[in-house]
Amino acid sequence: MPQGLFTGLLLYGGMTVLAGFLAFKQVSLGIGGLAVEAGIFAFLLLVVISSTVAQLYGEGTARRLVWWGFLPLVFSIGLMALVLALPPSPDMLEGRPGANEAFELVHGQFWRVVASGPVAYLVSLLLNVWIFSRLRGSGETRTFGLMLRGAIASALSQAIDSVIFVTLAFYGEFPITNLLFGQVLAKVVLSLVLVPFLIAGGVAVARRLDRRNGTAAPTLH
Repeated sequence: MPQGLFTGLLLYGGMTVLAGFLAFKQVSLGIGGLAVEAGIFAFLLLVVISSTVAQLYGEGTARRLVWWGFLPLVFSIGLMALVLALPPSPDMLEGRPGANEAFELVHGQFWRVVASGPVAYLVSLLLNVWIFSRLRGSGETRTFGLMLRGAIASALSQAIDSVIFVTLAFYGEFPITNLLFGQVLAKVVLSLVLVPFLIAGGVAVARRLDRRNGTAAPTLH
């Protein structure tokens, strides 16, 4: 396996789990009451990694990466269910008053987020890979074209992701208008100004790892 692909797989699995846990917190943007759920930071890295994989190792490999990304997510859900079901230690209850209640308060309400995440994850990341690959055309893309494709694919797919995730995860819990607009705004802006550079950097790092280990994938057209 190319070293760049192997490294991407490791990072991707970690980010799928982390994105779900971070999503419980809403972070203020400081602009008109707008906010984002904190999982956005890990999720944008999923976009970067899947686009990097599509660029270097093909659309089919990137699609499989998205599907197999469910595996660490499923394991994390199962482990969280087990931990919540197990009784807390008496020493914890005595030595850290309120810690167990806080843990259960956060992670006990985590399930709606967990249920919403996979739907938004699957739709948006498969869409990102598809748009990114379609924009490539028939020739090898240079750095500017790579960054432009990454920006367009990420902005479109992440706007759709925000609508799906925020609606399914938080509708009825609290007014979601500010969160929804903040989420779409933040993801589109980051997709345009940050994601292209991260994708270009990810492709460069993966190619360097492949060359260093003699496992470079063939150039795709």
